[in-house]
Amino acid sequence: MLLEFSVGNFRSFKDKVTFSMVAANITAKHKKLNESNLFQAKGRMQLLRSAVLYGANASGKSNLIKAIDFMKYLVLNSSRDTIAGEPIDIDRFRLSTATAEEPSFFEIVFLLNGTRYRYGFEILHGTVSAEWLYRAKQREVPLFEREKQEIKFSKTAFKEGRELTTRTRENALFLSVVAQWNGEISQSVVRWFRRVGIISGLDDLGYRMFTFRQIEKDTDLKRGIIDFVSRLDTGILDVAAKEVEMSVERLPADMPPELRELFVKTGGGFRFLIATVHSKYDEEGNRVSTEEFDMDEHESAGTQKIFSMAGPIMDTLQNGRVLVVDELDARLHPLITREIVKLFNSPRTNPHNAQLIFATHDTNLLSNKFFRRDQIWFTEKDRYGATDLYSLVEFKMAGKKTRNDASFEKDYILGRYGAIPFIGNLEDLFGEANA
Repeated sequence: MLLEFSVGNFRSFKDKVTFSMVAANITAKHKKLNESNLFQAKGRMQLLRSAVLYGANASGKSNLIKAIDFMKYLVLNSSRDTIAGEPIDIDRFRLSTATAEEPSFFEIVFLLNGTRYRYGFEILHGTVSAEWLYRAKQREVPLFEREKQEIKFSKTAFKEGRELTTRTRENALFLSVVAQWNGEISQSVVRWFRRVGIISGLDDLGYRMFTFRQIEKDTDLKRGIIDFVSRLDTGILDVAAKEVEMSVERLPADMPPELRELFVKTGGGFRFLIATVHSKYDEEGNRVSTEEFDMDEHESAGTQKIFSMAGPIMDTLQNGRVLVVDELDARLHPLITREIVKLFNSPRTNPHNAQLIFATHDTNLLSNKFFRRDQIWFTEKDRYGATDLYSLVEFKMAGKKTRNDASFEKDYILGRYGAIPFIGNLEDLFGEANA
């Protein structure tokens, strides 16, 4: 379960900002949201089932997601020998001279088996300049702390770190190294990161095969995925996969000439196709058989995305994981986007307390009937190109906090919360020709 994520000096984030999934001490206008959109965690702590990010184009929504993705990537890969001699490639904030010699900051707070962990690191000049891991059962205690290559660890609470400090390169995370050597705590933390799904709503090819593999290996999950896809009005009854021998005639028309030539030289190959199954009817409307469609050739871009996202969504819900989605609404009807979010905001469909974090421009979701104020977040760039991150519950207008009965969508479009584009007069581009 994700509690908080903080980042600083990374891409458009100059100063440290913090995103939180901890529920604020507020009451929603519609009282049912206080039960459906929250769940009880450790002690009296309540966490959010979902959170949404709004903001103008290039305001930093995607950069927040990329920051989470970068942290996950480094945790999972920094100890690999393949990057032994390479500096860590970090995209720091580049619009200020003040950040050139400052480290990039990443920190995440999460619950794992009822225990609270706080883990983070700093990157400067391609190396790990600081790293830390704290654990809190009753009170927070350090498991290890690192300043460059000086690593101090608890000899009682983190015995697995023994003899591994000298094995940790300056471009590797100590956590990753200890996990590679079968450290019990470090492995559990790394596994938590592995369970965080991060996907793009603009490119579904990367996780379409994941969806199909889930169907292949899990009968129960297959039924859930097929039901999910069919109930969103796609007309799909089932899916199947097959290998098709490729010929020059089957190659995409827009394939680059050099790739087409390479294909011919290597003697062709096979392509893995996903087919969708639809009902076929006679003239009286009676269902008489089924017909297979090629997913790429015959299904719409929206249907392709629905199928591709079905696997990560159902897997996240079934296993109580965290799913982070950029541009969730791209190529989807607003009602479909809403139904996906409702799956996470319902204890009935989300009994394992999975969490959904997503970026969108769909203002139809901005409603006090759908979200609490602490579930709505905004990104906005200042005049110097740095991104600020704030939630609606934090936002004040004329010194007053946003009321729970405010018209969230209307006020956002009117610019009362910021985080909208400031658009110039486009008619001026055409001079006096259209006057």
